[in-house]
Amino acid sequence: MKIVGFGGTSREGSSSERLVAAVLRQLEIEHDASVRLFGGAALAALPHYDPSGPDRDEGQRAFVEAVRGADGVVIGSPGYHGGVSGLVKNAIDLLEDTARDARPYFHDLPVGLIVSAAGWQAGGVTLSALRSIVHAMRGWPTPLGIAINSVAQRPFDESGALVDAGIAAQVAAQAQQVARLARLHADA
Repeated sequence: MKIVGFGGTSREGSSSERLVAAVLRQLEIEHDASVRLFGGAALAALPHYDPSGPDRDEGQRAFVEAVRGADGVVIGSPGYHGGVSGLVKNAIDLLEDTARDARPYFHDLPVGLIVSAAGWQAGGVTLSALRSIVHAMRGWPTPLGIAINSVAQRPFDESGALVDAGIAAQVAAQAQQVARLARLHADA
């Protein structure tokens, strides 16, 4: 089972990137998945999506190929003004390159969604936006979406370890849902 995660910000160690990494770690350890993370730095290095440009750089090709070969996806975004960040949206837009594939976009893939925002409203609105995007791209958002309030909650300690038991339980549950749905799809 191959799971691709992407998300974060251009700020090193962002909570949204760390949460995606935590779900991927859980998938790797508990569900024997092969995982790959495209964090904020990798997303920031992607040129702006150009629909007319067939030439893609190495980073763009690596990202699209990883998603093409994935059995599941985990996406994490900060909530910026009630919407998905530009870095994450640019990566999603790049998946238009899969439009003519036998399995376009996120077709039939389980997609775990994570939002970290400076407030509950921004988290909920951004999570809803991500769900709509995944549906439009033929994917199946997991029943559990994770939205944290980065002002009220501190999921990580100074070393980067996940220390909030409630969020850790959500991470484990989302990993289980991604793994279960990926296996069901593989068996179909």
